[in-house]
Amino acid sequence: MSDLVKLTVDGIEVEVPPGASIMQACEAAGAEIPRFCYHERLSVAGNCRMCLVEVERSPKPVASCAMPVAPDMVVRTQSDLVKTAREGVMELMLINHPLDCPICDQGGECDLQDQAMGYGHDASRFSDTKRAVENKNMGPLVNTVMTRCIHCTRCVRFSTEVAGVPEIGAIGRGEDMEITTYLEASLDSELSGNVIDLCPVGALTSKPYAFTARPWELRKTETIDVMDAVGSNIRVDVRGREVMRILPRNHDGVNEEWLSDKSRFVWDGLNRQRLDRPYLRRDGKLVAASWDEALQAVSEQLAKGDVAALAGDLACVEGMFALKALMLQLGSPHLDCRPAHSVLGGNRANYIFNSSIAGIEEADALLLVGTNPRHEAAVLNARIRKQWRETQMPIATIGVPADLTYPVTHLGAGPDTLTALAKGKIEFLNVLKNASRPMIIVGEQALSREDGQAIFNLLVELAQDVGAVQDGWVGFNVLHLAASRVGGLDIGFVPADGGMARHDILNAAQKGTLKTLISLGDETISAASKACVIYIGSHGDAGAAVADIVLPAAAYTEKQALYVNTEGRVQMTECAALPPGDAREDWKIIRAISGRMAEALPFDSLQDLRQKLFEEVPHLSQIDVVSPAGLPDKGPAGSVTDVPFGVAIDDFFLSNAIARASVTMASCSQERLRRATSAQGTGTNG
Repeated sequence: MSDLVKLTVDGIEVEVPPGASIMQACEAAGAEIPRFCYHERLSVAGNCRMCLVEVERSPKPVASCAMPVAPDMVVRTQSDLVKTAREGVMELMLINHPLDCPICDQGGECDLQDQAMGYGHDASRFSDTKRAVENKNMGPLVNTVMTRCIHCTRCVRFSTEVAGVPEIGAIGRGEDMEITTYLEASLDSELSGNVIDLCPVGALTSKPYAFTARPWELRKTETIDVMDAVGSNIRVDVRGREVMRILPRNHDGVNEEWLSDKSRFVWDGLNRQRLDRPYLRRDGKLVAASWDEALQAVSEQLAKGDVAALAGDLACVEGMFALKALMLQLGSPHLDCRPAHSVLGGNRANYIFNSSIAGIEEADALLLVGTNPRHEAAVLNARIRKQWRETQMPIATIGVPADLTYPVTHLGAGPDTLTALAKGKIEFLNVLKNASRPMIIVGEQALSREDGQAIFNLLVELAQDVGAVQDGWVGFNVLHLAASRVGGLDIGFVPADGGMARHDILNAAQKGTLKTLISLGDETISAASKACVIYIGSHGDAGAAVADIVLPAAAYTEKQALYVNTEGRVQMTECAALPPGDAREDWKIIRAISGRMAEALPFDSLQDLRQKLFEEVPHLSQIDVVSPAGLPDKGPAGSVTDVPFGVAIDDFFLSNAIARASVTMASCSQERLRRATSAQGTGTNG
């Protein structure tokens, strides 16, 4: 192309777009450029100078990350001048760096170690005393050894630019410079753990993981996160059968390379409060039993008829598919995977994030309705902030006011504001109409109320009116809270004709008009329930506490299973560790239950189950693909109330059974409560 810039790197001619850096040109030519401060998703700082290269006619080596290319430029990356310059930079870098490698948690994964071996000198000419820096308190997640800091400022730029919580900064200059938090307070961001990955040395490490394992001891498995509906790509590191840490994997379409703190640090909850054997309630107490006894008790209970089933937030597609098949065999239409009063279902475009998560970067105006994406999908919220930083797109919200890390216009609290907006009584309607690609994101909680259908219809009309639904662009998006939700809706885990929805099932259980309730990891059943509750799940949380029969199941890191994220992308978890004790995969438990009934379910293996699943729902066979869903449509007419939208998640860190079993998540929750209490006491919003 004629508008590309042509230059030569190490004798190789390359063409790059105008404005590209020399570093990018070198990478296009296949040359390896060391760096510490540079990161593809952060602004250029040019602090470390490790990326020096020689440019013809330049009087000195040039920092390749900060210098744009010019036509006919000649660059050398392997000359004696470059080698000497890099050795000098590395020597300066190591002047004050402590000899902590044997005890440093970064050991084996340290950029400084690797680059010192590849580009450093074999000896140092400095004999002065190394400086020492006091460690900083960054909360229960990030451990600090600031003497190791090399002042790359990646953490500062991440917290300011990506997380949108500018709590990390630098004080002092030169050798006296220190990275610290303001007032030495703990980090108040749902993405704070990402500074651990960004730190090229051992200055910022994981506090829960500290001194527990070395990277070469761990078995690494690439899988999917289920703490929210985003479906972030992760790597689970295991020693023996114990999960030791969780790290993000890069996926530009989903989470880029970021991960929320809950997804990253919840791993200790996978090892605590686990159900590892079946239990039966006898004389008011749950007592351990064998699988044979438990399955016999289940079959006897199901034989009484009048059965309903609920799926929880962490249920996989295979488990729900098997449970739905069992319910059909039992002749029961009463099943649900949605929150109480939810109207979601039917047309697939009515319940997915139609524009895709990456499509947020195409929007030029945004309306948030009944959602706080910072708590409901922290990584997706970072994507919204990214688009706002690049385009300054106008953003408005209807619901509970909240700090979303980017400026928003708060229009009102409930459906009455939405009605006024749709009628043109609020100026933001013109902002949406004038945008070429307007986007509406509605929270699941806003559609899980008695007037949910009327709100949904109003939103579809608004989307059509402002051009959020048009050829080539569907900007009507539902942001779900649970990893299981879209998969459950895809397979039809909703009431059949004449069946009861969740709120009716729970009411019937409480009144005693329902004999049996099967819970697939559901935690919403009341202790006042008079139905016999059969709980299939991994943790001894609220759901197991009210159960009469407990069947231990595998967690998401212990099985190969399908999950569908909020945008409708089908992804698969992998087995990173073995389930504890007698725990089994969900579908195997349900298949074993059916084996005690009159007729067993028609699949004996995971492959058989998936074959039937893909026959019924073909798009589920397309892994890592977002299938087009068409256009949303309205449902039965209704009227909205003046009840304002509420908060979907009371506590970001304690939103499911695995998180509530985590000591780390409990510490984070307590720290956030302490900060909130302190802020109220001082009259600030800190």
